Amino acid sequence: MNTNYLFPNRHKKLGWLLFIPGIIIGIAFLIYQSDINLFNIKAFALAEEALFSDNSFFSISGNNFLDDISSILIIIGALLIAFSKEKFEDEFISKIRLESLVWATYINYAILTLAIILVKDMTFFWVLVFNMFTLLVFFLVRFNWALYKTKNQIYDEE
Repeated sequence: MNTNYLFPNRHKKLGWLLFIPGIIIGIAFLIYQSDINLFNIKAFALAEEALFSDNSFFSISGNNFLDDISSILIIIGALLIAFSKEKFEDEFISKIRLESLVWATYINYAILTLAIILVKDMTFFWVLVFNMFTLLVFFLVRFNWALYKTKNQIYDEE
């Protein structure tokens, strides 16, 4: 079985060490975003459109980078968790991994389709922001649930 596309198993722990703080920072940013000034930094922006102003390209912009930090931690952490080998990676686990990825993709795009129909204006923007993470989160939930159920079935048979 060829699993060259998977990270080594040891990367799963690093993934959790990035993912959990990313979630905590993201929740803190959502709750207290206007009160957190520590991460207000001027940085290069490839493209920007401020409220009630024109588009600007290749500019220096002031922004709170806490949401960027949170997003990067969540994405890298979830990728490391999701695509690290299990301790005993075999064809059955590969099958569960593939089924979980397909299932997560279907659920993710079903929710996005409903949001396109039912959610409007800036609320839809927030749906898109959360949609960046939901495919990986749905995959992690489904994959780990399927592994858990499989391990319980094996122990029940013994």
